[in-house]
Amino acid sequence: MKSPFRLFGPAIFLMAALLAAFSATPSFAAGPGPAWVELGADGAPIVRTAVGDGQPCPSLSVRLRLRSRHHLPMSLRAPSASGASFDISVCEARLPRSARQVWLAGVRLPLPPRTMRRLVVIGDTGCRLKASANGGVFQACNDPNDYPFAQVAKAAAAWKPDLVIHVGDYLYRESPCPAGNTGCAGSPSGDRWASWRADFFDPAAPLLRTAALVAARGNHEDCARAGSGYRRLLDIAALSPSTDCHDPANRLDGDTSAPFAVPLGHDTQLVVFDSAAAGNKPLAADDPLMVRLQATYAAITSLSAKAGHTILVDHHPWLAYAAGTSKSGQPTLYGGNAALISAFASKSPALAPPSADMILSGHVHVFEAVSFKTDLPVQIVAGFSGTDEDKVPLPTSPPMDLDPAPGAKVDQLASWIDGFGFLTLTRTGAAHWRMEVRDRFGKPLQTCQIIGRRLACTPDRIAAHSD
Repeated sequence: MKSPFRLFGPAIFLMAALLAAFSATPSFAAGPGPAWVELGADGAPIVRTAVGDGQPCPSLSVRLRLRSRHHLPMSLRAPSASGASFDISVCEARLPRSARQVWLAGVRLPLPPRTMRRLVVIGDTGCRLKASANGGVFQACNDPNDYPFAQVAKAAAAWKPDLVIHVGDYLYRESPCPAGNTGCAGSPSGDRWASWRADFFDPAAPLLRTAALVAARGNHEDCARAGSGYRRLLDIAALSPSTDCHDPANRLDGDTSAPFAVPLGHDTQLVVFDSAAAGNKPLAADDPLMVRLQATYAAITSLSAKAGHTILVDHHPWLAYAAGTSKSGQPTLYGGNAALISAFASKSPALAPPSADMILSGHVHVFEAVSFKTDLPVQIVAGFSGTDEDKVPLPTSPPMDLDPAPGAKVDQLASWIDGFGFLTLTRTGAAHWRMEVRDRFGKPLQTCQIIGRRLACTPDRIAAHSD
């Protein structure tokens, strides 16, 4: 007779893995990991999980409307890679639209409601470990005061959103922690499962068990950085040799992907597009990336026409400001992403589809909200959820001598510098959202009303170090 462990070992192993994955304490382990629900094209839910090398993909238990449960086998999305980079396999199952509840190994996973009114927006969540000629930047990943993404995720989950939107840049642990640096000692680095787990899946666990995810791609997930991991773990498209970032000859295909729409209900949708490869220089007319981004603009315009109200989601803001320091040490203000502006303006001087009321982006490590005297969407920047923050302040009022994009005359400008947190968006009308800027513990610091393409925030300014 076979032992009970041999009969039930895989199920016990998977249950233990899921319970460990849903723990709030980061483990930095390289073993089997979490399960999560991601929304793909037309809002179709995709369930994914990571299992140990050599383990079979599990089955889901799914309830369709009022019917009894039935089993849905998960299929292998990505096998484990050779060496120690991805010593797990990724399994997935695309759920039927009639799915109402879903469980994996007895753990119920979150499915979004038909109408989504409560949205959480996070971005730039990884812990920066980056060596350079002048020493680099090594954030204290082991210190929640310096790297508070786990606190942010816990507070955002407590708000009980219908959907979580991540505007990109998940993996910042690019370089090994220097010897003797206790702030990041023991941290993994590079595009491998241990780094992805430490930088995103472990700290994000409370959110992943609370709400489904829309995962935009950031420049840290281009093929030169963590593109392979992003394609394997978070990309909604089927994994393909032409896009998996393994072959440098396919770099352009690997660095671009097709936009998709996620219905929110009541004639409102998200349109998500890939701007990972957009640098910050204007593109020449014959640049292959220019052609791809022009095609992206045509696609998001076509998708946007399918709903009366559209929220665009990408990583690079093209209608916002960024501040930095010049070589002489003087504060310098920059406009929006020049690559996107050059490509989009070549297709339409409007720079955005007519049904787009709002743009959600990240990349700049601040909170920022901008509205315009001209007819342009409200631009929101939510790049303040974990990565070391930008310190140079943005202006307290719109500058007269610099527009984010040509012809984009700023009406309102709100920002928060050097503070960690997240955004909540609550729908209160057809094109009316109440946006709250919250600190790492969930405390509201500022409330903004967004009505169509108009923005009003109270108070006008958030004090530095409010968290």
